[in-house]
Amino acid sequence: MSTTNEIIRKRKSIRKYDPAPLDWTILKKLQSQIENVKPLYPEIKFSAKIVNKTKGLFNVKAPHYLIFQSEEKEGYLENIGFIGQQLDLYLSGAGIGSCWLGAAKPEKKEASELNHVIAMSFGNPDGAIYRELADFKRNKISEISEGSDSRLEAARLAPSGVNAQNWHFIAENGKIHCYRKKANPILGFIYDKLACIDLGIAVCHIAEESESFSFIKEKDAPARKGCIYMGTVCG
Repeated sequence: MSTTNEIIRKRKSIRKYDPAPLDWTILKKLQSQIENVKPLYPEIKFSAKIVNKTKGLFNVKAPHYLIFQSEEKEGYLENIGFIGQQLDLYLSGAGIGSCWLGAAKPEKKEASELNHVIAMSFGNPDGAIYRELADFKRNKISEISEGSDSRLEAARLAPSGVNAQNWHFIAENGKIHCYRKKANPILGFIYDKLACIDLGIAVCHIAEESESFSFIKEKDAPARKGCIYMGTVCG
């Protein structure tokens, strides 16, 4: 298995799968990963459940899916993005394809104190699972950040809904202040929701490149026009 740092630089979202289910031993290892995942906000209750079917717009046909649920507290969307991307990187490192699905939902609604947030398809890829670094279609580092920090490249390579890359980072004094861009009012709640999840995904990539990591809200973080401050990476 490749290191997580290597996976960040070659992973891609997989939308075509071999329909055959994965071996139960692989699913068991994934379940173990779920149980040991590190939340961005440990106080927020969440669940990640393996299922075989989902429904919804723009769904991807796959042998398996992860369904992410959470209680709705401040930071819960970033938390799910942070958690889910750890699993995405794990799957990619194990040679298993995966893809975030913003509109997919559980086939059946279960009685739970947690609410559905987002889904992820996974399974053996029908085609190449990795890509070359040159094949990433991403904004330049200067377009998404200010200051210098080697970890910003990992954030730049993170996946985002419709590849919107609605994030901005300011690196200063060993810290990285993290922002999401304000959505056009016409686009509404859905894009705001995805932007928060995407920010959590990008912060996960930063965490994977950090020797030590914490995420806090700073009272004196610099403001940026057109952006909403989400938190600061320390360490």
